[in-house]
Formats: sequence, C-alpha cells, structure tokens
Amino acid sequence: MTQQNSVESAADAPALSPARVRFALLALALGGFGIGATEFVAMGLLPNLAADLIPGLYASDPAAANAQAGWLISAYALGVVVGAPTIAAAAARWPRKKLLLVLLTAFTLGTLASALLPTFGWVLAARFVAALPHGAYFGIASLVAASLMGPGKRARGVALVLSGLTISNVIGVPAITWLGQLAGWRVAYVAVAAIFALTFLAVLLSVPFQPGDKTATMRQELKAFGRAQVWFALGIGAIGFGGLFAVYSYVAPLVTEVTGLGASAVPLVLIVIGLGMTAGNFAGGWAADKSVRRSMFGFYAVMLVALLGLALTAQTVPGLLVFVFLVGGAAAALSPTIQTRLMDVARDSQSIAAALNHSALNIGNALGALLGGLAIAAGFGYVAPVWIGLGLTVLGLMIAVLSFSWDGLRRRRGEVLGYGTELIQTVNAR
Repeated sequence: MTQQNSVESAADAPALSPARVRFALLALALGGFGIGATEFVAMGLLPNLAADLIPGLYASDPAAANAQAGWLISAYALGVVVGAPTIAAAAARWPRKKLLLVLLTAFTLGTLASALLPTFGWVLAARFVAALPHGAYFGIASLVAASLMGPGKRARGVALVLSGLTISNVIGVPAITWLGQLAGWRVAYVAVAAIFALTFLAVLLSVPFQPGDKTATMRQELKAFGRAQVWFALGIGAIGFGGLFAVYSYVAPLVTEVTGLGASAVPLVLIVIGLGMTAGNFAGGWAADKSVRRSMFGFYAVMLVALLGLALTAQTVPGLLVFVFLVGGAAAALSPTIQTRLMDVARDSQSIAAALNHSALNIGNALGALLGGLAIAAGFGYVAPVWIGLGLTVLGLMIAVLSFSWDGLRRRRGEVLGYGTELIQTVNAR
C-alpha cells in the first residue's frame, strides 16, 4: 500500500453530508479529549496520588513520594510505547471503525480499573494497561480524519484529532484536576472513564465504515523499522519531547514550591499550558502541510527559548505563565510535524507509522518524568526538571539536524530518505 493509497481521497470515501463529516471529526477529537484527560490528569493530582497510595513515604518525605508517584506517569507512557506498534501492526487489516470501538472499550475499562484498584502497585499496572490503546487510537483516528478531510490536508487532519487532546488540557484536565482535589483522585478517573464511554457512542453513531488495508501484513508494517529515517524520526520525538514532560510531570510542585502559589492555582496553570498546546497544535498542522523541515526547526527553536526562560523565571508568576504557555505551544506544534515526518518516511507502513509517533512521544513522556523525578529525589529541587527538559530538547534538535542532513546526502546521490533510489518529489519538496 502506498502512502497515497493509505489515506483515501474524498472520491474514495463514502458520500457524507458536511454535517455528518463534522460530527465524525468531533467524535474522533472527543477520543483525543479523553486521552488527554487520562494521560495528563495525574500531573495535576500527583501530590494527591502520592498521599493516598504511598502515605507512609509522603508523611516522611513528600518530595520522594512525589517522585515515586511520577512512576504512574512513566507507566502510562511505557504502555503507549508497547501498545502503539503492536496493535497497529496486528490490526492493520481490521475495519477502522471496528478497531476504534474496540480501543475505546479498552480505554473505558482500563481507566475504571485505575480508579478502583486499591494499592500503588495495582494502580501502576492499571495505568500501563490503560495506555495500550493510546497510540493505535490516535494513529487510526488520524488516518480516518485525513480521509474525511480530503487530499492535501493530511497534517491538518492529524492536528484535528490531536486538538481533542490539546483542548482537554484547556478544559478537561483542569476541570478534572479540580474535581480530584475536591472529591478525590479516584472520582477524577471515573469521570475520565465516562468520557471514553461517551466517545464510544459518538464514534458508533457518526464515523462511517472504512475498510482496513486488506493487503497489509504484520511483516509489511514492521518493515518501517528497517528504514534509518524512521529511527531518526522516532528519536526526534522520543528525546526531544522529553522537554515537555520533564516540566509537565512536576508542574504541581513547581507551582506550589517554586512560584509559591497555592494548590488552587495548579488548575489555572494547567489551563495556560492547555491554551498554548491548543494554539500550537493548529499552528503545527498548518506549518507542517507547508514544510515539515521548517516547521520542525522553527518550533524546536521556540521550545528551547521557552524552557530556558522558564528555568530562569519560574519563581515569578509572569515568568511561569508566559513560558509554560510557550512550552506547551511549541511541543504541541511539534506533534503533528513529527507524525507527518514519520508517515513520509515509513512509505507503505502507514498504520504503524501513524501510531509510532505516539510511542515516540511517550518515550519522551517516560524519560522526562523519570529523569525529572530522579533529579528531585537527588535534592536538586523542582526547577531541575526544567533544565533536564532543556537538555533533552537540544538532543532532539540535534537528531532532527542529522535526519534532514541525511535527506540532503541521499538526494545528492539520487536517493531519498534512505529507502531506495526513487525520486519522490513530494518528499523532496519538504
């Protein structure tokens, strides 16, 4: 299956009314809204999770307990890393709507288990299991959205699905964080499970039937791992995106312990991050459709400036608000850019390519949370994760430079992107 055939044209898609198309796109974005809530609500409720699940350690050493509670974030991220390529490769031939419904069922049950299980160890396992459908959902939903949007709007289709996640950071995550602070973190996760159940109904009613790729095999999908540029693109996301999560994972103690605001300010700061992510997501989708290379380098530059500014001014309220907005915006703009890059270089392994982006980004999630937690536990303070994030972003940018330099070398030798001798003009143009 070629890249062109992997995203059906408007002519190939079922004839749908504009209202039905909008309803279907909103349903897909609602799934992203739920995923944003289940993934990011732990950041705002980290002290609550630590106090309830590891009370002895929290009573004696709150910083160490917060760092250990950060494992819940890493466990979710690792679940995404494992689940995204596995499910996408194994289920590439499934009808896309059927696969989306199965994934949403798994989200609902996994999130309920996170809310109901009694101990830290069991909740840790539940967060891993709940994350398994994450990357496959975004990957398949992005392909469906691109089909509904029509030719030439691939990155914008990706951005539209991701908009649910970014809008969740404006509305859902702060609201559910507030609910969790009032009623307990378990109630917060029950609310997230309800969002997934609602999404199941919306997808069932609105998304048209779309066949899977009947020619796809797991072997074909896994060919993506034999291409050097796929590994470069994964590295760009896995390392570079750690900059966001080093900050986001410990935003609650950053707000309360460094800036000196009360716990009630945490949801407001999350709203600011979410606004930045929402704006950045749409900017990234538009920019990536124009030029993936310029979009990637431009938004990485913004990310570096934002992290440096946050590290130097987090003690002040204006510095905190301005730079967390920019961190969220730059990171969200990079997401559709990296996903488009992956789809470019994976050629006929489109299902796994669309999902692998989320594996890469959640390696960044796990890495940022882990390194940030280690720095806090070592006594370097709650600004240390920001500096770690800056270092990870520099490494991500360096990988991007290597990747596009490799493109230039291949073009000069009559080969593009390291997978053959064909001259692919659409990729060359990028």
